[in-house]
Amino acid sequence: MTRTTTTTRRTLLTAAAAAALALTLAACGSDPMPGMDHGAAPSATAADHDMPGMSHGPDGMAGMPGMDHGANGLAAEQGGYRLEGSLADTEYRFTVTGPDGKVLTEYQPEQTKEMHFYAIRSDLSGFQHLHPTRSADGTWTAPLAALQPGEWRMYASFVPGAGSGKGTGLVLSRTATVAGQADPVPLPAAATSTTVDGYTVTVAGAPKAGAAGELTVTVAKDGRPVTDLEPYLETYAHLTAFHAGDQAFAHLHPEGAAATGAGGGPTLAFHAELPKPGDWRLFLQFRTGGTLHTAAITLNVAA
Repeated sequence: MTRTTTTTRRTLLTAAAAAALALTLAACGSDPMPGMDHGAAPSATAADHDMPGMSHGPDGMAGMPGMDHGANGLAAEQGGYRLEGSLADTEYRFTVTGPDGKVLTEYQPEQTKEMHFYAIRSDLSGFQHLHPTRSADGTWTAPLAALQPGEWRMYASFVPGAGSGKGTGLVLSRTATVAGQADPVPLPAAATSTTVDGYTVTVAGAPKAGAAGELTVTVAKDGRPVTDLEPYLETYAHLTAFHAGDQAFAHLHPEGAAATGAGGGPTLAFHAELPKPGDWRLFLQFRTGGTLHTAAITLNVAA
């Protein structure tokens, strides 16, 4: 074979390879390859529009299944799961419908419970955290303490045990109105400590909006550190937060579980990720002597 023939053949092979590569790239630009998502984000549902503050992440993108944007819970539907409920006197009955359109009857426990239910007034007063009961048909019943007149938001926090969102933590909510003269309660100013049932709760830490941080909580009584905190939901304290203005919800996860046969305290650490600046109302629940205490304090989060 002559040198001219060899050179010509190499040139033809190179040109053929370049043409094949161009065709492959063009195909990728027009049709997604298996496992690659070129689709647009899901559009907002009607529930998103009739619920102020649709569940969004800090970057403004709509929440998608499997993505945890921290504070959320302002939509009745997420990832194909939908909350339907009604308030009758002091009883809230609700169901969760799955992506298949059927009432969800399978749940995975989170901190020992299949369902964490919260109720809070629009001014962030009247906080209630309950663990409702579920009937065989999937209907949940939450017995509430007396509700003051005004606008309330009811939150369902759960982990589906079936469907496309299986294993993904979700928080859905709906509003309910209690008839009567609604006298708003002013939000207490931001502080570093508060008292409840003779206990002094001090919060330390300065989380910034959109950034992961840490809050430490110290519990004392009569000026002495408390070291006999009892386990509550697998930890020594449960901490939730609500954003002033839109009632966005956040669960601040404790760092570490309760030790078997040992008291907790006086200082507890929590992972804090609050995506919005402004005032947040924190509710710390802890147990001593078989009694559950709830301390409330306002925290200001910088931008």
